[in-house]
Amino acid sequence: MEYRVQNRLPGVTKNLLIINALMYLAQLALHPQMDDNLAMFPISSDRFMPFQVITHMFMHAVSSPTHIFFNMFALFMFGRDIEYALGTKRFLIFYLVTGLGAAFLHQLVGYIELQYVLDPNQANLAMNTRVLGASGAVYGLLAAFGMLYPNRMIMLLIPPIPMKAKYFVLIFGAIELYLGISGVNTGIAHFAHLGGAIFGIVMILIWKKRGKRL
Repeated sequence: MEYRVQNRLPGVTKNLLIINALMYLAQLALHPQMDDNLAMFPISSDRFMPFQVITHMFMHAVSSPTHIFFNMFALFMFGRDIEYALGTKRFLIFYLVTGLGAAFLHQLVGYIELQYVLDPNQANLAMNTRVLGASGAVYGLLAAFGMLYPNRMIMLLIPPIPMKAKYFVLIFGAIELYLGISGVNTGIAHFAHLGGAIFGIVMILIWKKRGKRL
C-alpha cells in the first residue's frame, strides 16, 4: 500500500482526541465518582454495568498523566493515516470494535482466572478492580498500521530507535503476550491490549478479503 503524508487531522481522529481530553478534565473534577461508574469492572462484579464496555475506553488514570498522553500521542500519530485509508465511517467502526474486542478478551481472561486460578482473597480483590483507558483501541490502531504500512519506518520514543512498522507491531504484541501470561507488571490490562490488536488484525483481513479499498 502506498503511503501518502497527510497534514490535516481528519474528523474522527480529532473528535476522539477532544472527547478523551474532555473526559480526562471531567475526571479531574469528579474523581473518583466517574471512575467508580464509568470504568469497567469484571462482568461477575455487582459493580459491572453494560455501558462500561464503551465508557471505559474514554477514561484514563488521573494519577498518571502519562497514561492519557501516550494513548493520545499514538492516536494522533497512527489514527490519522488509518482514517484516511479506511474512510471516516469505517475508521470509527474500527476504533469502537477494537475497543470492544479489548474489553471482551480482558473480561474472558478475567472470568477464567476468577473461576479457576485465583484464591478467594485474590478473587475478591479482582472483583473490585476496574480497568480504564483507550489502550485496547490504540493497540488495534497499531496492528492496522503495521498491516497497511508494513515497511513504514517508526521512531520509538523509548529507546529512540527507528523500526519498520511490521516489526514494531510484532515486538509489542510478543511483549504483551509474555507480560499477560507471566503476570509480570501487574496493574496493566495486557490481555485488553492483545484483544484490541487481534480484533484489529481480523477486521483488516476481512475487509481485504472482501475487496474493500484500503
